[in-house]
Amino acid sequence: MDKESKLDALFIGAHPDDIELTSAGTLLKLVKNGYKCGIIDLTLGELSTGGTPSQRQSETKKATKILGIKVRENLCLPDGDIQCNQKNRIRLIRLLRKYKPEVVFAPYPYDRHPDHINASNLIRESVYFSGLAKIKIDETTPYRPKRIFYFSHAYDIPVSFIIDITDTFKTKVKSIKAYSSQFYKPGIKKQYKTYINSKLFLKSIETKARFYGFKIGVEYGEPFFSPEPLNIEISNLLKL
Repeated sequence: MDKESKLDALFIGAHPDDIELTSAGTLLKLVKNGYKCGIIDLTLGELSTGGTPSQRQSETKKATKILGIKVRENLCLPDGDIQCNQKNRIRLIRLLRKYKPEVVFAPYPYDRHPDHINASNLIRESVYFSGLAKIKIDETTPYRPKRIFYFSHAYDIPVSFIIDITDTFKTKVKSIKAYSSQFYKPGIKKQYKTYINSKLFLKSIETKARFYGFKIGVEYGEPFFSPEPLNIEISNLLKL
């Protein structure tokens, strides 16, 4: 295995900007602490009401630079038609075996956007099958990440833990605003109104982060769900 390609954490989202919106504060915190992180976007977001695929690619490059990561790939699955099938699993397994992340961050499998639900199922199945030796894909070797942690989009999730992102929240917001075609633009009166380009949407990002931050006694936080119990070191028990 190429040690240079191995990642500590791999964040996978259905669309460009999904990771920035949901879990970029945690990604930034991991990077800040010396961990190698990467992002896989499953689609180009070509069905988005605002902007064009070429604009999204340009915005993604800008956001990626802000996040300070060197690994970001796009599977180019059709936006609005993410399918959990063998063809797509093989494509994702190939990347899981390439980067061998310790943990994967994925969308919670219940949300208002069907792509987020279908992406979650595809990721979960790919992570499992990636570890099976009898699934032969090119020259790759079997590998299964230790855990999947789920982040939230529009809907609440059962919270297993919250990450303090107080020191990375401003940079998270900066990475979100890199997608200027997607969000509220002051002065544009004829903009077609969507869930994410309203004036309130960006405010909700801060409100949500403050809400979860308050729960752990900090300014900003990001919630995650773990379907499996977490092993807490006794030395860290009193620090929780």
